[in-house]
Amino acid sequence: MEIERLEKRNHYEEIAEQIRGMITGGKLKVGDKLPSTKEMAERFGVGRSTMREALSALKAVGLIEIRQGGVCRVLREQPMSEAVGALDALQLQGSTLLELLEARQSLESSNAAIAARKRTEADIESLRSIVNQMQQAAGDDAEGERLDLAFHQGLALATHNSIIVQLFETIMLQTANAIRDVRRVEIYANQDIAQQLYREHSAILDAVIQGQPQQASEAVQVHLQHVENIVHKHVR
Repeated sequence: MEIERLEKRNHYEEIAEQIRGMITGGKLKVGDKLPSTKEMAERFGVGRSTMREALSALKAVGLIEIRQGGVCRVLREQPMSEAVGALDALQLQGSTLLELLEARQSLESSNAAIAARKRTEADIESLRSIVNQMQQAAGDDAEGERLDLAFHQGLALATHNSIIVQLFETIMLQTANAIRDVRRVEIYANQDIAQQLYREHSAILDAVIQGQPQQASEAVQVHLQHVENIVHKHVR
């Protein structure tokens, strides 16, 4: 794979676009195996969580598949146009966006409850590391957004349910795209709100660590309702 090394952080969109170009341009063929996540992260000069976000974006449009153990292979030469069109429609302002946020809250509340029952020590350590980085990155909009996505993805992965992970990736990636500007300006760049988000994520993590499904679910609801309240102010 010939890639262009990135100069800035949090560019999973750029990474996904580069790989997408290799696939649609024929440099990567159907069935080709991509390098490991670790190797690609090193080549692009980003963390593994950013690399995983890029791969998830490619998987969401059907270009690659991610198999057991993280092995990625090219699945098709072009994105699933019908699926992409349907998902792009979710980015419309108004009631559609609010429905998307409502769907996310419902899904992630369940995710947290399942994660509290099924999480492993490795899951806990990964989530704890992300939350610790959140505290240090308060006020950094790009890093705050990256870590937030990584935490919620880690929560989905901690369910050890591939269907849940696929549902999460579909809903979360579209939510992130639809409200990116609001998220960065109103949420992550604001020190006070960033600190509040850190506390909310910490509460979710504590419930997951303690194996308390109901408390984990409720903590997610509190957190996502907070985010939804902010977004509501900007929905036309």
